[in-house]
Amino acid sequence: MSLILRRDEDIAPCQINNTMHFEFAAATRIIFGAGTLCEMGAISRGFGSRALVVTGRDSSRAEELLASLRTAGVGATTFSVAGEPELSTVEQGTELARTGRCELVIGFGGGSVLDAAKAIAAMLTNEGDLLDYLEIIGRGKALTKLSATFIAIPTTAGTGSEVTRNAVLASPEHQLKVSLRSPLMLARVAVVDPELSYGLPPALTASTGLDALTQLIEPYVCLRANPMTDGLCAEGIRRVARSLREAVRSGQNKSAREDMAVASLFGGLALANAGLGAVHGLAGPIGGRFPAPHGAVCAALLPHVMDVNLRALRQRAPAGEALRRYDQVARWLTGNAGAIGDDGVKWVRELVGDLPIKPLRRYGIRDEHVTDLVARAANASSMKANPVALTPEELAGALRLAL
Repeated sequence: MSLILRRDEDIAPCQINNTMHFEFAAATRIIFGAGTLCEMGAISRGFGSRALVVTGRDSSRAEELLASLRTAGVGATTFSVAGEPELSTVEQGTELARTGRCELVIGFGGGSVLDAAKAIAAMLTNEGDLLDYLEIIGRGKALTKLSATFIAIPTTAGTGSEVTRNAVLASPEHQLKVSLRSPLMLARVAVVDPELSYGLPPALTASTGLDALTQLIEPYVCLRANPMTDGLCAEGIRRVARSLREAVRSGQNKSAREDMAVASLFGGLALANAGLGAVHGLAGPIGGRFPAPHGAVCAALLPHVMDVNLRALRQRAPAGEALRRYDQVARWLTGNAGAIGDDGVKWVRELVGDLPIKPLRRYGIRDEHVTDLVARAANASSMKANPVALTPEELAGALRLAL
């Protein structure tokens, strides 16, 4: 091996290739495997001696984690997040972490818990009010300081929040869900242990699994897809196609649970580095106004948004790349080398029908709410990456079919 040193003046100025330009950001370290939770004590000890452990409603589920921390000499203060995090949740957690002199924040739970922990870690080191940094309802300032050490441990397989650079927060006052977003928020370590999902009930397995599928399909067909995220999406979609039904039917199936954990992780990496689309564009305002879990909303919307995208693309971009990509998604889902986009829509529609997924009307959403929800969705950042600009009428049609 030889090392060649060059003076700065020998290096050509950076030039961006107009046909391809992307970046890829992820957690500093990702640890995947059954039983890896036992490593948390040693991992955490390298970042400090006091941790804020953010859990779901039942903090007793984190007892193995807490025991591992105690063994390693890491003190812990627990903070329970009962539902989807609100601005006040982050403010309370940040104050608790400061009072407890916590040096790191560990999120142990589903996407809501991880988002709350991620936001708390960010606000521990950045001055000012949370609203200073929020998009849409806040001042949208950029975070300037690296978050306090954030370690993410997902217990569901769906959101991929362990490797994303945003935290979705609800503002009841504005009836909206908005994001705190920055690459400075990425986890220092993500520990993905499929064993933690073994006890998930079938309905939660189904809704989170369909969220994972949505977060693999949307980045693959979106306007900002790139070769790195394409590979993640391809592998993730195949794993969901072969394992989601089995994970719902038999929660102790190790192979199925592992597949879904991989798919969720890959979906998080893909969405963080490519983007999403109209499913998530609509899901934000729906979740802000109604008590509907994010995964359940995405599950109900997915086949109808796929269908309206296909019809719009055929009308307005028939020679575009997105149509070919929908055909490829259909082949991965169905296992049929001759499948086209419509076959993929049918496959997803049948999957949603077979699994315990509720229509959106079960959460109180009615036809009279559609126009307002569509108007709010127009401002969502996810909508900007959809493969085709959808009209309000097209979005309303997809939403009504999901009711």
